[in-house]
Amino acid sequence: MQPLTLDKIYHAAFTMKGVVRTTDLIHAPDLLEGSEIYLKTENLQVTGSFKVRGAYYKISQLSPEERSHGVLACSAGNHAQGVALAATRAGLTSTICIPDGAPISKVEATKRYGARVELVKGVYDDAYARACELQKETGAALIHPFDDPAVIAGQGTIGLEILDQLPDVDAVIVPIGGGGLISGIEPLWPSPSNPLIHPSRSMGCRPPAHLRCSTPSSTTSASRFPPLRRWPTASRSRCRAN
Repeated sequence: MQPLTLDKIYHAAFTMKGVVRTTDLIHAPDLLEGSEIYLKTENLQVTGSFKVRGAYYKISQLSPEERSHGVLACSAGNHAQGVALAATRAGLTSTICIPDGAPISKVEATKRYGARVELVKGVYDDAYARACELQKETGAALIHPFDDPAVIAGQGTIGLEILDQLPDVDAVIVPIGGGGLISGIEPLWPSPSNPLIHPSRSMGCRPPAHLRCSTPSSTTSASRFPPLRRWPTASRSRCRAN
């Protein structure tokens, strides 16, 4: 995977104007005494999740040949809705493979956004395997929920909004599932190639192993994502949780 650059994230932000909301950053004074914590309200995003950002940008970058075959995705709900909305906005057909145990509300929402839903018996891995089969049969573009540079760039637009809304942010705490969100946000903080960015830092958090959902390829992408960082012992004055 090629290193993600700032101009790619800026391009993603420009591309999704008018479709993806700039969500509010709200002060949450009661979460941790002695700290200023802000929450990025991506739960109020179009489709109810940040996933639409990466899905929309990825689909916008498909070639005419790729678009002609439509798109595919596998998801338990949030990515499914993002792909469905993005494909419909682009005038493309979409098929989403969803585990049959997924919440019915997310299944129905995905249909309302214009996708054809195929419920797959089993868990996420089974649905992902079915999506891969359909990709081979139809030639449709498979929109991965996190293991794709364009998807990661789309998720990184959250970081741009944070810097605009809270320029002196000290730290950004990012939940980690597949790793696409933190991989998009991480490049916005200081590095030899980005010396002008405010000296904040991103930290990842995830549930214990026994509480995590099954993913299609836990080894495929793990080495590509930034290492998890522990919360510092000293209290920070400001931070923002997503």
